[in-house]
Amino acid sequence: METIYALLLGYALGSIPFGLLLSLAAGQGDIRNIGSGNIGATNVLRTGNKGLAAATLLLDMGKGLAAVLVAWHLFAASGSATGPVPAAALGAVLGHCFPVWLKFKGGKGVATNAGVAFGLAWPVGLAYAAVWLAVLALGRISSLAGMSAVVAAALAAAILGPVEFVPVLAVIALLVVWLHRANIARLRAGTEPRIGRKA
Repeated sequence: METIYALLLGYALGSIPFGLLLSLAAGQGDIRNIGSGNIGATNVLRTGNKGLAAATLLLDMGKGLAAVLVAWHLFAASGSATGPVPAAALGAVLGHCFPVWLKFKGGKGVATNAGVAFGLAWPVGLAYAAVWLAVLALGRISSLAGMSAVVAAALAAAILGPVEFVPVLAVIALLVVWLHRANIARLRAGTEPRIGRKA
């Protein structure tokens, strides 16, 4: 039951659509009607408001981090954190990608999973951030940076530990890559937009 509670807790936190809420509050309209139609920071950036995009990025990371940290706090004392903590991590990403409030149409989980990675183990989070920033700086392609980072997190957990988090990070990586299937097709065709250019 603790694992189920943690999954639901993570989902509830992850499903908060910060990108949409901030865009509406800032008078930018519904970001689901522009660009990719997603609620994440990359699409918020397409409004031209860099500050709003940065806030969305930080808040989406924050909700992933919060889900994991709350699960650690609630369940670690009972000695049963190994199951609930990964469940909260998965729930946060599922909530962001498939929020019930938006008819299960959300973002692609990259920023939320960054927060999750830091919450599970800071070395995994650092590997995530390093790969994400490096690929983004070199190629300026958000989707490629995000997919590279989620795979790097699973590999970092396998190499650096804790290995008990490899399964959930691998599942999240597969989910994030699957959600980017249209981006992958554009990458192969050479038509994927770069940061700084209109989609």
